[in-house]
Amino acid sequence: MSNLNLWEDLNKLKETCKWVDLSHEVSPETPHWFGFPSVKSSVLYDFEKDGFRAHTYEIVSQYGTHVDAPVHFVKGKRSLDTFKPDDMVMPLCVLDLSKEVSQNPDFTVTVDDILAWEEKNGKIPEGAFVAFRSDWHKKGTQEAMENKDENGANHYSGWGVPALEFLVNERNIGAIGHETADTDSAIVSAEKGMVAEYYILSTGRFQIELLRNLDECPETGAIIFCTFPKVKDATGFTARCFALCPR
Repeated sequence: MSNLNLWEDLNKLKETCKWVDLSHEVSPETPHWFGFPSVKSSVLYDFEKDGFRAHTYEIVSQYGTHVDAPVHFVKGKRSLDTFKPDDMVMPLCVLDLSKEVSQNPDFTVTVDDILAWEEKNGKIPEGAFVAFRSDWHKKGTQEAMENKDENGANHYSGWGVPALEFLVNERNIGAIGHETADTDSAIVSAEKGMVAEYYILSTGRFQIELLRNLDECPETGAIIFCTFPKVKDATGFTARCFALCPR
């Protein structure tokens, strides 16, 4: 006789919890890293001629809301196909630093920011997904999210390396995420390179970039599902992420 408890639990979760979509839709207008081209699609088969419709897509592996595997930056590290299903589901901790970012678009997350969050919310649990909420997704367009100045330089926030070292070495987190297309703030990457991104991926963890709707999630108590294709040797791919949140 089958054990139906999981089915009952799922029905209860669908009825009583808030489900938050954390991914951008995929289209040519989807925000993405400025160095990559927009997605292209064409109809391969169509109803009139073939009786069904199918498309071909030309898309960079890191497009829109996407996962970065460690091998994206570090040769020989893990690729997407090496992550197990249970690696993709984690407690969600949301660092709400949107006020700070609104006052300083070049804001960089520090260890003190994390400690202040823990003073309010408690210690970040081992294996957690830590998301940096900046509300940057509300800018909407590619141009607005790049936030260029009169000299053409981008301005957006990011993680500091010491903050990530703390999360890895002192809290043993599972992964990180953010709303911008880079781990590093734009001014740091322009000066030093993508040092924060290299660091987090070098630890064997994946990250999710270009998240959205973190403002609809609580700072603690939610669960994040990071779903992506099991592509052999892949450095990354467009991801569908969502959170299960208490009401």
